[in-house]
Amino acid sequence: MVLNLIKRLIPSKSPSSAKRLKQVRAIAALEAKFSSMTDAQLKETTWRLQENARSKEGFDAALINESFALVREAARRVLNQRPYDVQIYGGLVLNEGKIAEMRTGEGKTLVAALPTYLNALKGNGVHVITVNDYLAARDAEMIGKVHRFLGLTVGAIQQGMEDTDRKRAYACDITYATHSQVGFDYLRDNLRFENSQLVQRGHAYAIIDEVDSVLIDDARTPLIISGEIDSQSDTYRVADKVVSTLLLDRDYLVDGKSRSVSLTEEGLDRVEQMLMTVGMIPAGSHLFTPQNSTAVHHLNAALKAHALFRKDKEYLIKDGEVVIIDEGTGRMMDGRRYSDGVHQAIEAKENVAIKNESQTLTSITYQNLFRMYDKLSGMTGTAATEADEFAHIYGLDVVTIPTNLPVQRIDHPDEVHLSQASKYQAIVEAIKVAHEKQQPVLIGTPSVKKSEVIAQCLRQAGFSDQDTTKPFFRVLNARNHEREAEIVSQAGKPSAITIATNMAGRGTDIKLGGNEEAEIAAFLSSAEPEADHSASVAAIEEAIRKDRALVKERGGLFVIGSERHDSRRVDNQLRGRSGRQGDPGCSQFFVSLDDEVIRTFGSDQIGVSVARFGIRDGDVISHPLITKMLDRAQRKVEGVHFEVRKDVVKFDDVVNQQRVAMHQFRQEIMGLDSCADMIDDMRGALIEETVLRYMPPESYAETWDIPALEHELLDLLEIRFDFARIVKEDGTTEQTIIDKVTELSDGVVDQIRSEFSDNLFEIERKLCLLTAVDKAWREHLSAIEELKSVITFRTYAQREPIMEFRTDAYEMFKGMMDAMHREVVKSTSRLRAPKPVLLINPETVPAVQEAL
Repeated sequence: MVLNLIKRLIPSKSPSSAKRLKQVRAIAALEAKFSSMTDAQLKETTWRLQENARSKEGFDAALINESFALVREAARRVLNQRPYDVQIYGGLVLNEGKIAEMRTGEGKTLVAALPTYLNALKGNGVHVITVNDYLAARDAEMIGKVHRFLGLTVGAIQQGMEDTDRKRAYACDITYATHSQVGFDYLRDNLRFENSQLVQRGHAYAIIDEVDSVLIDDARTPLIISGEIDSQSDTYRVADKVVSTLLLDRDYLVDGKSRSVSLTEEGLDRVEQMLMTVGMIPAGSHLFTPQNSTAVHHLNAALKAHALFRKDKEYLIKDGEVVIIDEGTGRMMDGRRYSDGVHQAIEAKENVAIKNESQTLTSITYQNLFRMYDKLSGMTGTAATEADEFAHIYGLDVVTIPTNLPVQRIDHPDEVHLSQASKYQAIVEAIKVAHEKQQPVLIGTPSVKKSEVIAQCLRQAGFSDQDTTKPFFRVLNARNHEREAEIVSQAGKPSAITIATNMAGRGTDIKLGGNEEAEIAAFLSSAEPEADHSASVAAIEEAIRKDRALVKERGGLFVIGSERHDSRRVDNQLRGRSGRQGDPGCSQFFVSLDDEVIRTFGSDQIGVSVARFGIRDGDVISHPLITKMLDRAQRKVEGVHFEVRKDVVKFDDVVNQQRVAMHQFRQEIMGLDSCADMIDDMRGALIEETVLRYMPPESYAETWDIPALEHELLDLLEIRFDFARIVKEDGTTEQTIIDKVTELSDGVVDQIRSEFSDNLFEIERKLCLLTAVDKAWREHLSAIEELKSVITFRTYAQREPIMEFRTDAYEMFKGMMDAMHREVVKSTSRLRAPKPVLLINPETVPAVQEAL
């Protein structure tokens, strides 16, 4: 029956879908074979399949079918969960390196067990990427039971892990980790000095859970490892005081679409005068001159902090620190900081301690991080709206997987209000109606601030989040995300009211009637461990069965959207929390004309249409036409964000070529037992280049600048040369000098080497080389960021910014390599053996002092 449903919902004319359907049948045909095997025989099958997989380039159909059928049987025995045919189909899509769009509640976590097992047979390691540490640990524990049962090893990366534990986890057949952990581990590996210190072992295959959240939402911000530079807290506070006196529209303008802020002519004059008064720029100077670049940097950061970053939306204050809120999930991002001085500017604005600004040591975008994998796939409930971006940037096709049971959720048209006050009142009334009939309600909000506004409205209406004797509600946002699993697991109980900030990637299903496993686990954790609790567990199961039947009868989970997000995909994620696995449910969005998305992108057209309907404040309109207009407004936002991410990729692709080259160069260095040949070649090339600069070929001796050459070589090699006599001799050429300098330099190197014991000299030289590489790359990244910030101005000269950036970045890279070679030669020429430490017996100290 299920296969027939798949046939109806999937276009069988597609060769790939027809092939998958054939494989689903073949996998189903193997079920009887594997169900008759013992546990030991199933594990032995893994060893046979491993030999088969490692002897071939790819996977043939027989190997795929056997692997999937084996995992299906193992999941049935270990988890008491048999993957549905649609889940098998989804697993085949993932193995092809595509994105499987599966509705919420369709068991994506279990689907991932199929291709991860198959690809892990190769022995190159499989990464399963999640959006938070909780899900990484949970999935590694749950799905890991299946893989360990079949003889594979499973690890999980967690925040704060020691490097030895990380290395052990990455060495497993299958590793669960968040996208940021994998990214930062990759960057840290490219800052290490020994191959033995590396924690990762390559990038063969990755499955990204909530792939849209990782590759779309988080892709606007690169991963950066930074180091602190000198404190400039006083300057940030001065800049904040200046900016806090400015007025929007008079002194500066904000472009909500591009999230940029700029000074007006009047604002520029006012700012210059104030900066001169406080001494940040010299009297009589113009702000935008090279010597005032530091003041401009702090001023821009302060403007952004005041105009673009809002408390309880983009960030919150926790324990006296500014903590970023993840836009996609509403969670706090501890340890993450805005770059380019913006975080320090926000700290000045909020009058909390200002931490030192940082300098980028190394960085990478998520786009280029995940494009490193030989094969990449992903899962999410909402990918179709971003299919073009996935194809354009990542080369990933999106395949929609049908639900196991037909969707019964009813999505009502949006209810439009003129003001937010009217909208919030309507939301409270809708909650009251649902609560009276014991229907659970989930209210989705885009920010912490909005969730607390709705919570306050409910309190004023007689609800409480403290007193359980009153109509009760719970709030899930960045302030209490540690109770996330508990709150979400209770959101489907009769009369439950849950306010949640951004439901994307929560990873916990809302089950009607309550979460049976969670309630039983909570009960057993507080009960006497030795006692018999079977009767209590049975009572919990019976109570949840009754509650589930009641909730289904009352219409299932009612999802309320408090406003449209700036992405249709995020709205669909919220809707998808209702109607899982064929359950009844409904959803409706409440919007007002002063909501941010409508105000920025669609207010004119929608406002005209609403005026045509003749509604006034307090009136309500719900019409498919308005819903379509809202969809169009969201598509505009998505288009703007797509362009931003495309620009990020275009510019980072240029830097990424250089990054790959530097990382490969660095890995080559670490793989060498001795860098003597490499360093000596650098020294020889630099000597030749230096001599030829002051003694050009085929030039007269009278034109040679010998004093400058001697001074340059002294700085470079720390050797004092006297060429006066040699230059006067007949037949002396530039090659004579090059040979003489090289000979003397080789002699000095041999002398320095003799001062070191064993192979310590080459170890020290290798360290100098790696340090110089890191320093050069760090300074290059800083220069590249400055170039990015000004390259767009070249459009005024009718030049294409990306072409100009590519040309300039290449020249800067060549300059960086030259500077790095020079630094290596200088630092290795100044190496000296460490002096031995004199150990003195304390008893002899008085005698030594007397002798002295």
